[in-house]
Amino acid sequence: MLEEKIKKLALNSQGMEIPKPEAKMPFRIKGIGRRRKEDALTYTIPSHSPKSENYVKGVTFSEFESAYAELKRSGVLTREWFNLELQGCAKEGSCNFTTIGGVFELLGLAKYSERGTYVDTEKA
Repeated sequence: MLEEKIKKLALNSQGMEIPKPEAKMPFRIKGIGRRRKEDALTYTIPSHSPKSENYVKGVTFSEFESAYAELKRSGVLTREWFNLELQGCAKEGSCNFTTIGGVFELLGLAKYSERGTYVDTEKA
C-alpha cells in the first residue's frame, strides 16, 4: 500500500519540491528509476556548479517500507536508525534520510520534529 502511494506521488508529482528542513535549493521528485538493484523513487539535487547538471539520487521502495515500519513501531524516524539500518541508502547520501522524511510529510505520514528526527503524525 505504501509503495503504491509513493509510486503515485512519483508519477503524478514530477518536479514537486520535497520538503527539506535545511536545504538552500530545491530537491525535486524526478520519477521512478532504479537504485541498489530495485525500483526506487528518484529525485534531483541541484548542482552547486553552473557547469554541472543536477544530480539524481533515489530511495528504493523497500527502504521506504523499512523506514515506515520503524516510524510506526517507535513513533519516530531518526537519522541514527537510518544510518544503522539502511546503510546502502545512507552511503549514497545523507540527503536520502530527509528525502524519506520529506516524502512521508507529503503523504501526511510524518512531520519534521527536530534535527535528525521525524515523528509519526498519528502520535505527534
